[in-house]
Amino acid sequence: MIFRKFREKLKSIFTSRKIDEAFFEELEDTLIEGDLGARLTDEVIETLRKAAREEKAKTVEDLQRIMKGLLSQYVHDFEFVPKKGELTVFLILGVNGVGKTTSIAKLAQYYTDKGYKVMLAAADTFRAAAVDQLDIHAERLGIRIVKQKTGSDPGAVVYDAVTSAMSQGEEIILVDTAGRMHNKENLMRELQKINKVIAGRGVKEENYKKLIVIDSTTGQNGLSQTLLFNNAVPLDGVILSKYDSAAKGGALVQIGQQLSLPIAFVGTGETYRDIHPFDREEFLNSLVGIEG
Repeated sequence: MIFRKFREKLKSIFTSRKIDEAFFEELEDTLIEGDLGARLTDEVIETLRKAAREEKAKTVEDLQRIMKGLLSQYVHDFEFVPKKGELTVFLILGVNGVGKTTSIAKLAQYYTDKGYKVMLAAADTFRAAAVDQLDIHAERLGIRIVKQKTGSDPGAVVYDAVTSAMSQGEEIILVDTAGRMHNKENLMRELQKINKVIAGRGVKEENYKKLIVIDSTTGQNGLSQTLLFNNAVPLDGVILSKYDSAAKGGALVQIGQQLSLPIAFVGTGETYRDIHPFDREEFLNSLVGIEG
């Protein structure tokens, strides 16, 4: 169950207390611990206090529904479906260690299962291990990969991948990118260059999506990473890795609040098929402790 510890804590607050000052203080502490952030937590608590004062909320269940409604405005679905017969490029971003390359492999399996012709592009040429890892995934999945030697120009890899996919009739390219370089400025410049290469190769704007992978368990770090990458390349959505009971849901709401970014996919396990489209209703219910 996602956010199990956080949900159980919230549930205990909502079920074991009457609506009084101690209730609101404990709820406030719990929301901040869940990485909802001080500003958004203040907004939630003030809204709930007002509802309780005005008797719009007579029970804790009423407060849960009000809280869900408030947070729902910041949680968005990713509604993009690649068109069959056209080329779609997914540029996958994220720092090292968040599960980016594994998420790419899972997405490759997901779209292959949907009947798309999928290709991988190894544009993280800064690390030899990254190219090798993606190559292993491609072999296991039985799909093509475009790669060059370590240290090659990532833009050239992407150029070759798009050109090759167009000639071979492939429909989806999943592009792995560097999560670290000699410094942050170099990394951001490389990503911006890749972005220009894809835009300049005739890929339709509506078929080009930039997704960042963040580790669901890292909370505020995920928000910071998203803000950083979005400054370099405007993002279209988020992929959550390690989406399980240890995940911190509050940071995801903050991402939606600050950037209006939808959550596209969630990685839930170790196998290639352990990736699923984000379920907004399930997420919101879990976040506020509503059963079912």
